[in-house]
Amino acid sequence: MSSLFSNESNTNPVLERDVVVIGAGPAGLMAARTLKKKGLSVAVLEARDRVGGRTWNGKVKDAEGVEHFVELGGQWISPDQTRLIELVDELGLETFQRYREGKSIYVAPDGTRHEYEGTVFPASEKTIAEMDRLIKIMDDLAAEMDPARPWAHPRAQELDSISFRKWLEGLSDDPEAIDNVSIYVASGMLTKPSYTFSTLQAVLMAASAGSFSNLVDEDFILDRRVVGGMQSVSRTMAEELGEDVYLGTPVRELHWAEVDPTTADDLNKIAADVRDGVPQNGEAREVIAYSEKVTVKARYAVLAVPPNLYNRISFVPPLPRDQQIVHQHISMGLVIKVHAIYDKPFWREEGLSGTGFGGGRLVQEVYDNTNYGKNFAASAEGEEDQYGTLVGFVSDVYAEEMWHLPEEERKERILSAMADYLGPKTKEPIAFYLSDMAAEEWTRGAYATSYDLGGLSRWGHLQNEPTGSIYYACSDIAAEGYQHVDGAIRQGELVAQKIADKG
Repeated sequence: MSSLFSNESNTNPVLERDVVVIGAGPAGLMAARTLKKKGLSVAVLEARDRVGGRTWNGKVKDAEGVEHFVELGGQWISPDQTRLIELVDELGLETFQRYREGKSIYVAPDGTRHEYEGTVFPASEKTIAEMDRLIKIMDDLAAEMDPARPWAHPRAQELDSISFRKWLEGLSDDPEAIDNVSIYVASGMLTKPSYTFSTLQAVLMAASAGSFSNLVDEDFILDRRVVGGMQSVSRTMAEELGEDVYLGTPVRELHWAEVDPTTADDLNKIAADVRDGVPQNGEAREVIAYSEKVTVKARYAVLAVPPNLYNRISFVPPLPRDQQIVHQHISMGLVIKVHAIYDKPFWREEGLSGTGFGGGRLVQEVYDNTNYGKNFAASAEGEEDQYGTLVGFVSDVYAEEMWHLPEEERKERILSAMADYLGPKTKEPIAFYLSDMAAEEWTRGAYATSYDLGGLSRWGHLQNEPTGSIYYACSDIAAEGYQHVDGAIRQGELVAQKIADKG
């Protein structure tokens, strides 16, 4: 097959390894770490100039020149994410609990602000009853699902053919209850409007967390953070791997199979291909990964990037037709993660936890995100930062609207929306930053990919199957821990074990 990189002019160093891992996020690094422990040689090629993927420690500077630590990407650990919890301990890292003392705020659809304690929104009895009923239905559906095989759910095709919003509207005539239930999957997780993804996709989100009840419990889902940031997990693994990690090295081309000569169509001048796949998928066979800095020859490849980026690599020969079709029907959502820094966490003095919810609003969630412990900005070992930090989220269509505004107007609109929860002091941060994951070349969205309507039941069974000697590992295709770092860790470890078992 013709190639841009494999010609005689390619003078890149050539490495020979058992496995080439493409992507140095948590999944890729965990795969490499596990493979090395099993005696296999690896090379990890990362497009970015850093490790961590969608976990990323950053800074924002205030007017006085003080730098403040912010987590630009994924950050929380929930109690069900047991493999990540174990890994954090293995790596010698520490965690701390999210601040949650005091009253929370609920902003109703009519704009009225309500303070409350506990986990029950201060909505009407009718709305609360409807929410409880809908959550129970989702819990029952999630209990029937194996998150590793969502397409095998007894109602898979039915649930995959209707949007989550439409399905909820068929069950309830209470818009407030529908908004308050859908927020946890739509803006909160898939970062897409609830009319754009299927009910089966929503059930998978619940099953991956143990239940829908777990999803709606913010004290469960947003339980703990890593001291020094979630990216520390990837950084520590990368330090263990040392010179086996190559940064700023996007893989441009991956040779992975010999073509099937019988597929050639000479009459119509169509070259031979592997459009029907290759025999004995997953068998060891040479792959060659070409980047602009290094070439790696290996027996296996682990593709540890989100599915929306698969097409950034030129596969030689092209992937089989099934894989090519699937990748056209899976996409990222869109979210703005808002970081607002204050001289102190003023809301605590007012008896507030910093937690706020409002279904269907510009900022639908806000939390106290004050840092604890040593990080690379203004911080101290074993102490909470003196500065208060709020984090908020602007999702899907609202995020699109905000990015089209002038910078100052965007800032004013977002802070005003956050002030609906915590009052006018919210409009006066000393530092302000918006995470724009959709603009990152090697992410292009948040937080993870999901299928079009009907896609999960039709193609989901393909997402974790190897293609020849290419294996896939990322949080986007995880069972437990789907969309979370825990899922990425599990996927990396799983594919490493499969490859090691092949020998």
